[in-house]
Amino acid sequence: MKYEPYIRLGCFFGVLVLMGLWEVIAPRRRLSASKTLRWFSNVALVVLNSVIVRIAFMLGAVGVATEAQNLRWGLLNNVALPGWVECVLSCLALDLAIYLQHVLFHAVPALWRLHMVHHADPDFDVTTGLRFHTIEIVLSMGLKVAAIVVLGPPPLAVLIFELLLNATSMFNHSNVEMPRWIDRCLRLIIVTPDMHRVHYSTNRQETNSNFGFNLPWWDYLLGTYRDQPSLGHERMDIGLDQFRDKRAIWLHWMLALPFVGRTGNYPVHVRGAEPPESSEMQDKL
Repeated sequence: MKYEPYIRLGCFFGVLVLMGLWEVIAPRRRLSASKTLRWFSNVALVVLNSVIVRIAFMLGAVGVATEAQNLRWGLLNNVALPGWVECVLSCLALDLAIYLQHVLFHAVPALWRLHMVHHADPDFDVTTGLRFHTIEIVLSMGLKVAAIVVLGPPPLAVLIFELLLNATSMFNHSNVEMPRWIDRCLRLIIVTPDMHRVHYSTNRQETNSNFGFNLPWWDYLLGTYRDQPSLGHERMDIGLDQFRDKRAIWLHWMLALPFVGRTGNYPVHVRGAEPPESSEMQDKL
């Protein structure tokens, strides 16, 4: 596991370059904002987040799994199962935890304020999968660590899951064209770009659907699956209704958004439109 950082970095840059090239060769939609500025801001945000998480969680997810294994913490560290069974069960359980966490960030107003940064991106491409507010990333890591301590997955399973999560997040956020029949087949086992793009529609019902990152099965089983956007992928509006200007691609605006931005009527619990709020502070960003 001492090579974990190099494995993760290699996988990250490999998938980022591959999906970036695919987007250039066969884009699904025309982008509306400056790609150079968006990529700079989104990549800068993930670099900042990586540094903060490394400082806050020095062991990392794999390190926590190793310590849990040494101390026999967690369910799987106290039962006798074949290694491959433990790996499969661990990846499934951790993926379900990520799905439930995603729903939670849409349902709780304070958490939605953080998650708005991700949804306020005016375009949808591979770097959207990297665009999360720093506080959300820290909270997400804390929840992941708690899940690892309770579950007790093997360190190898955690490494595999982390690699899959990073790779599939960039894949299913990509602005890539693929034959419809391939998309239909793939979304039986993995979340595809066309499936996940629905989640970024400005339509509230579509925003609150297709929460999966790796596996589509939780959306199928728990009733949150939506096949296609009502306006089609080419005509659908990406982002959030309350943020329709170009400020959304600036790094400082993303960092300030949870504290000054309006939540709109997107949180799951909201039934009507949000009452008007002063936008004086937003105008200063």
